[in-house]
Amino acid sequence: MDLDLLQVSPARISYICLGGFTVLFSLVSLLIKEKLYVNEVVLGTAFGIIIGPFGANIFAPHSWGPSSNTITSEVMRIVLVIGLFAAGVELPPAYMKRHAKSLLVMVVPTMAFGWVVVAAVMYVLFPKLDYISALCIAACLTPTDPVTCAAITHGKFAHQHVREDIRHILLAEAAANDGLAYPFLAISIYLTMETSVQTAIGKWFLVGWLYQVILGTVLGAVLGFLFSKLMKKSFDRGFIDRKSYIAQYLALSIFTMGVASTIGADDLLAAFAAGCAISWDGHFHEQTEHEDFSSVIDYVLNCCCFIYIGAWLPFNAYDFPEYDISPWKLVLLVIAIMIFRRIPFLLAVYKFVPEIACWREALFSGHFGPMGVSAVFVSTLALTRLPTPENPPANQAQYLAATIQPIVSFVVLGSIIVHGLSIPFFNGLVVSRSRTTSLSKTSTDDSYVMGPVC
Repeated sequence: MDLDLLQVSPARISYICLGGFTVLFSLVSLLIKEKLYVNEVVLGTAFGIIIGPFGANIFAPHSWGPSSNTITSEVMRIVLVIGLFAAGVELPPAYMKRHAKSLLVMVVPTMAFGWVVVAAVMYVLFPKLDYISALCIAACLTPTDPVTCAAITHGKFAHQHVREDIRHILLAEAAANDGLAYPFLAISIYLTMETSVQTAIGKWFLVGWLYQVILGTVLGAVLGFLFSKLMKKSFDRGFIDRKSYIAQYLALSIFTMGVASTIGADDLLAAFAAGCAISWDGHFHEQTEHEDFSSVIDYVLNCCCFIYIGAWLPFNAYDFPEYDISPWKLVLLVIAIMIFRRIPFLLAVYKFVPEIACWREALFSGHFGPMGVSAVFVSTLALTRLPTPENPPANQAQYLAATIQPIVSFVVLGSIIVHGLSIPFFNGLVVSRSRTTSLSKTSTDDSYVMGPVC
């Protein structure tokens, strides 16, 4: 055999690892996901760490030079856009209209509370950060990750132990607040970079809200509505088959992303709005509800995305005394975020959210606010607006640029571990409770299923 035919390169080895993990995980996915309740998020991240620069050094996104941040941003963007479009389609018809009041409480106020509280914790733990810089990092951690959140909105455990109202409201919240991270990041960046507070607030309102958020939402809704009408007319005339409906999951989401990002609008909100609009009357959902292609696409993308995140994690930056970063501070930050970011606020306002029946469900909903793909994506956007840091940083903006991804990435890692393993933990509690109940009733029926949380 001619040895010149061998083409061993990091890219090709990466293809083997990414495809190989997905193949091997698929072979035992039923056992792992439906019996052990561990999904591809946790295992994909662990595998990424193993093959990453701090393991086998096969797949190292940070080694790709100046383009590595752009590549990371686009990988996260594609996964989010497809997932958000699918979330919009999977919600019941006209869901956003019928549950607008609950979502107004669940989304913006909850995000704002967590944003301010997390920034305050960072300001205390990292004294070199001023409060505006802490708000910028906290903005990356305000959105709930819809990919990780799928553990409690889909699957066997969710359908058995989480009420449908809770599943839907958490899915809608996770999808909506991803795009709404833009304004929180924008005001922090403007206050950091602009010399005038008045100028910063003016740009934030005009660009961050009116142009990016409002225009992005309207654009997505209009595109989704138009394509919904076109596909329905085409269906009535026999011009379109079911496979073409499934293709829209991928095609329309990417098309919407391309249009919105080209004009500078919020492409994440646009994708979610398009998904909601295209299934508003239920016709699109009827044509696709028994097809699994979208789930397959999500599954493959999620596997690859979290392998990427695992390899991307900058472990060498988690102990950096020059930047006032140390492991114990990062661990304290993760613990504080898990406790104070969402839980207190939802416990205080859950009575204004009809879908949440009692304080236990409010506690459950507050806990499941995972941070993952969206946090990484927003942090990459922040870096494009900040100056390249010198060593040592010359000013606060450079210090922010040097510390934002180490802090965000560690919190993401902590969230993947805590939220990714919460379902196995809750399942253990359910099994223990069911056995106790069965014994108290002197019953031998093993099919006991825990009722609602309340």
